[in-house]
Amino acid sequence: MEKTYSVVFYSKTLVEPVKKMKDFLRSKINWYNSCNSEAHITICEFTIEESQFSSIKQKLSKISDGFVPFQVSLNHFDSFPNSGAFFIGVTEDSEKNLVPIMKKIHETLKFLKLKKSDNPHLSIGRRLTPENLKIASELFTTIDLNFLCNEIVLREFDPIVKQFFVIDSFPFGNNPEPEFVQGSLF
Repeated sequence: MEKTYSVVFYSKTLVEPVKKMKDFLRSKINWYNSCNSEAHITICEFTIEESQFSSIKQKLSKISDGFVPFQVSLNHFDSFPNSGAFFIGVTEDSEKNLVPIMKKIHETLKFLKLKKSDNPHLSIGRRLTPENLKIASELFTTIDLNFLCNEIVLREFDPIVKQFFVIDSFPFGNNPEPEFVQGSLF
């Protein structure tokens, strides 16, 4: 049987403050896409047969071992007007740390049909109308959130609840692979 999964950056420290923002927005515009989703930064999403599951977990575990933990700062609100997404953006320094990890995971899972995210952001709402995007941008003007990025998380989609739920995490092992340097014999 096929199941849908996502790989994300996730921190329990973000869940409550972001939930409060989403609930406040919901009190102003009613239900919207992502209003019940826990705070996360998406890396990719894919659908696989259950038989592939343990292989994917092994790959994620192996790749995570090479990553080094770092602080992530989210310091501004922004939107993708074409898709109606309103989100919290990361600082430039955080982006420089997150993007290479995202690309490495995309590369590791390239044999799957991935829905990839190349732009690290934490969605507050998706598929908002232009009017609701305007309301969101007026409600939320300043933000300062931080978390220690020390793992990637695997989530499974529950088709009944229509939400992703954390099922496993892969801690960063702080064991970066040494860069291969071509040596010279003489």
